Amino acid sequence: MATEIERKFLVKEEMLPKMDQIIRMSQAYLQTEPERTIRVRITDESAFLTIKGKQVGFSRAEFEYPIPKADAEELIKLACYPPIEKDRHLIVYKGKTWEVDFFKGANKGLILAEVELADEQEQVELPNWIDVEVTGEERYHNSYLARYPFSVQK
Repeated sequence: MATEIERKFLVKEEMLPKMDQIIRMSQAYLQTEPERTIRVRITDESAFLTIKGKQVGFSRAEFEYPIPKADAEELIKLACYPPIEKDRHLIVYKGKTWEVDFFKGANKGLILAEVELADEQEQVELPNWIDVEVTGEERYHNSYLARYPFSVQK
């Protein structure tokens, strides 16, 4: 079984280093339940179908499969909610790759950083541009943001 172990944080945008690489993403959810989510993601280069289990601590089961972009575009039409749009930047800091997501559309203004860990006990040094940890807070899960966009949560 594949396991995703990650921590998620809000970001101090003004402290971020210069970022060049941008991965544009559109993702939509075919199912969003506490026990599982099923997501379709499209980037400029590829498309994936991802199934995630319920989060326990920093971990949850994750199964991700590449699929043809044409299939992904059709699957997005079956989504429960409008797709989430975001630009992802990758920043390497102290040997870890951080994914920094700048949300667009109804989630504009939200910036989240995630880092994947080898195990739940792994200690990670936080960059100075990290703000508050939001790991496990439902309102920062992408599946929640699809239903309840950041712009209407305030």
